[in-house]
Amino acid sequence: MEACCTATPQTFFRFNPAQIPASPSSVFLKPSRNIQHQSPLLAARASSRQFLHPRPDCRKTISTRFAASAAPTTADSAAIDKLPADIQVTETPEPNSRVRLSVEVPALVCDDCYKRVISEFMKQAKVPGFRPGKNVPENILISYVGKDAVKKATIESILKRTLPHAMSSVSGRALEDSVRISTKFPEMESTYSSMKSLRYDVIVDVAPEVKWNPEGGYKNLKIVVEIDKEIDAQTAAEHELRRRHKALGALRIVTERGLEVGDVAILDISATTIEQDESAAQAIPSAESKGFQFDTEDGDKVLPDFLNSITGIKRGESKSFPYVFPDSWEQENLRGLRAQFTVDCKELFYRDLPELNDSIADKILSGCSTIEQVKEILLEKFLEVEQTAKDQATDNAILDQLHRMVEVGIPPSLFEEQGRQLYGAQLLQIQANTKLSEQQLAYLSSPKAVNEFLQNQRENITSIIKQNLAVGDIYKRENLQVLTDEVVKEVENSITEFKRHDQEYDEERVKGQVQEVLEGSKVLEWLKEHAAIQYITK
Repeated sequence: MEACCTATPQTFFRFNPAQIPASPSSVFLKPSRNIQHQSPLLAARASSRQFLHPRPDCRKTISTRFAASAAPTTADSAAIDKLPADIQVTETPEPNSRVRLSVEVPALVCDDCYKRVISEFMKQAKVPGFRPGKNVPENILISYVGKDAVKKATIESILKRTLPHAMSSVSGRALEDSVRISTKFPEMESTYSSMKSLRYDVIVDVAPEVKWNPEGGYKNLKIVVEIDKEIDAQTAAEHELRRRHKALGALRIVTERGLEVGDVAILDISATTIEQDESAAQAIPSAESKGFQFDTEDGDKVLPDFLNSITGIKRGESKSFPYVFPDSWEQENLRGLRAQFTVDCKELFYRDLPELNDSIADKILSGCSTIEQVKEILLEKFLEVEQTAKDQATDNAILDQLHRMVEVGIPPSLFEEQGRQLYGAQLLQIQANTKLSEQQLAYLSSPKAVNEFLQNQRENITSIIKQNLAVGDIYKRENLQVLTDEVVKEVENSITEFKRHDQEYDEERVKGQVQEVLEGSKVLEWLKEHAAIQYITK
């Protein structure tokens, strides 16, 4: 893991919530620059109702705490079932927050387990010539049941009785459902047959220990958040007013002139690479578009200079021009590529707009009598949007910096759990937006598809886990508290949502989710209060 610098780190985080309208073309339109990554914590922090929106299994999306299990059986059974002798357990730390427990079970314990197995077989076996439940000579019983069956049952009994005792050394640290006996069964059979004792190894994931670099660096974060000018409330309100005004106009066919700013053109676009040997030129499929509706007032949302290259084109005309993709273009395979574009203008329109005055105020925004009133309401709306966007960008910037400041070994079971939760949420979203066939759903639900997701998203999943671990650690270090009334209120709201959507829910699980969401919110609030945050409009 990279070592962080000792100086207080600075995070530059760019935010732009603007969405480019969908169109047939994917190359000459600038890709939408949204938040680079949003932690599930942020998706949840505004409201636990949003976070706990009804879904089939109500699985946790984030984890700032980890459920630990002292043993695969209950603590009570482990306490009652005492052993006739002590077992020896050697604990060895392993990478990625794993522990290897090497367990040695003495012959006295193994013999006691053997006697229990024989007694159980005696009760259940129906040996010919003997009445059920009556004592059967041991040699006859073993001959009837089979030596291998008795041996296997004895080893299973030894494991069942000794594993809870072996796990006591990691009680409170072991992660649920992460216990695995790594010694192969034939190896245990061989040891037991030859020595009448048993040795086996257990691998268990434990709660990761978070180390900060620099220590306590989260207490004085320096964050620089870049806000795209499009999120500026004044600019956004002006754009919205213009959009609503344009919606009231009619499109008229242009006949006497070529394309000007303000027009709307219907274009067929194609492009090929420029090669020294013209016969070697290749089409750029992603640049092809048929019937693309191009609003020239959105010229800043397409390739730089694309508008200048086609200005003046008339209806029915074709224009061809060379173009070199900028080195800063977000699609890496196109950066610096020399291309020849061909644009056919199929239709050309201008907007016949009504005069922007008080007479159309109510049509632009229902209930308004003046344009000034329209502007005030739109500005108020986008001031709220701007603040929400700034808060979200700030939270993302903080979380992005936190995960870079912590060093932690991530247990495989935790990685897989988080990854599967993310994949499950993604699959639910796909199902909500797209009607999938049974075959498609079966493939997307297959182990192969899930494993491919885990591999492809390894960096993203790791980042989310580190963020959540960092948040949980800060919550404990700074002794932050969530009021009981807050939890009760959000739990009630969440359950109301589940009932409204006629979805089943586990109330204890809901409480746990709400608690974690509120804890995460408390941490982010605390960090913002103690951080030096600078906003830059770009």
